[in-house]
Amino acid sequence: MDEATKTQSHARVTLNSDGQRHPMENILTISVFVAGLLAFAIGFIVRLHFAGTLIGLLAFVIGLYAQLVSNTREQRVLIMAGMIAAFVGAGLSIAHGGFSLHG
Repeated sequence: MDEATKTQSHARVTLNSDGQRHPMENILTISVFVAGLLAFAIGFIVRLHFAGTLIGLLAFVIGLYAQLVSNTREQRVLIMAGMIAAFVGAGLSIAHGGFSLHG
């Protein structure tokens, strides 16, 4: 009975579920996710429409490349979450003035 309690596995959160290291892909994944969340948050601030549009657009384009080179399902899930947030944030920022410097 003691052996059954000692062999319990703990769930681990990892982007390398295939057992191999992917440092560049992991950096891209986290970058797209964080930039997407940032663009989404900035999209609600009217005065920061230029920054929100720029960050959202860059996160979306980098997310497309990250999706192309991703290796694991966990990477793809975070990349898509970041891309969707970036798209929505860029859309909100464009609605508030986009790339215009005044307004």
